[in-house]
Amino acid sequence: MSKLGTLGARLHRGEIGYDFVGKRKIWYGISILITITAILGLTVRGLNMGIEFQGGAVFTTEKTSISVSQAETFAEDASGHDAVVQKLGNGGLRVQIAGIDTDKSDTIKDQLAKDLKVDSESINADLVGPSWGDQIANKAWQGLAIFMVLVVIYLAIAFEWRMAIAALVALIHDITITVGIYALVGFEVTPGTVIGLLTILGYSLYDTVVVFDSLKEQTKDITKQTRWTYSDVADRSINSTLVRSINTTVVALLPVAGLLFIGGGVLGAGMLNDISLSLFVGLAAGAYSSIFIATPLVADLKEREPQMKALRKRVLAKRAQAAAKGESLEPQVAGASYEDDEPEDATPAVVGPRNQPASRARGRGRPSGKRR
Repeated sequence: MSKLGTLGARLHRGEIGYDFVGKRKIWYGISILITITAILGLTVRGLNMGIEFQGGAVFTTEKTSISVSQAETFAEDASGHDAVVQKLGNGGLRVQIAGIDTDKSDTIKDQLAKDLKVDSESINADLVGPSWGDQIANKAWQGLAIFMVLVVIYLAIAFEWRMAIAALVALIHDITITVGIYALVGFEVTPGTVIGLLTILGYSLYDTVVVFDSLKEQTKDITKQTRWTYSDVADRSINSTLVRSINTTVVALLPVAGLLFIGGGVLGAGMLNDISLSLFVGLAAGAYSSIFIATPLVADLKEREPQMKALRKRVLAKRAQAAAKGESLEPQVAGASYEDDEPEDATPAVVGPRNQPASRARGRGRPSGKRR
């Protein structure tokens, strides 16, 4: 831990650093490949929508000796639809059947009670109509769209439109990867999944805003110097907040991993699976996109501005002159300040002797003591 703290301090002071923006094409390529894989998984396999979105019924039984595989066979024979069965902690079963007509739920319930050898009255049935499921899906999409619009408006006001666009691209990147993983793994999409998605979007946005705030502060007077380009300062911002981003991501992923692999995998809790998978994938994707996607994309957009193009030209020309003289003006990645470089509009220094003010000449040559 002490080594990690030392590394963070050295990154913040600019003693070491990594050129994230300079290698942005590599990160873009990796992100495109992952996104294409996620889209293919979504297209080929599709999402396993829960009954909350397509309607159906959930039957919860008391303790029984029937195995999960047997219960699935019984439920599919009784309903004529695919069934998902989970073993509960009390020894009972949770039988989920999607797409059935709610009017047939009593018949299915009686048949399940007979096959599972339990009392029909002890089976609890929760029914969801298809129209209600459609409303839930529409509300989820509306909430996501409103969230995106508000994010763009806020970032455009608080920072600038280029940062708003970069943050939006990063958020879409995170959503696509998370949804694609859901399609590939085959986990069921439930309201818990939607909650997890909205949570990771907020976390990803927080991580991005931290870097953007540092970038905005460090580029306030960037055109008044000729040592750093906008991309150089963007690298400084990423490196100065890198260890903080890693620490917060790891701390957030540890409990989520516990929910996913212990709560969902060992205990077999369905709702924990729905929430924890979206959180785990989304947190990792959000930390990645804030460092490797959002900030390099802002640098790409800013470098297209005429002022930044002119600045880059001046910086490269000054570095070429320094290299010809055998000097080095390569920028530190982090920790430097613009005061290290002379502004273009600074008044030239006066060469030669200067006339001293008369007040400063008084008393010179006198012995120390009281004046007479």
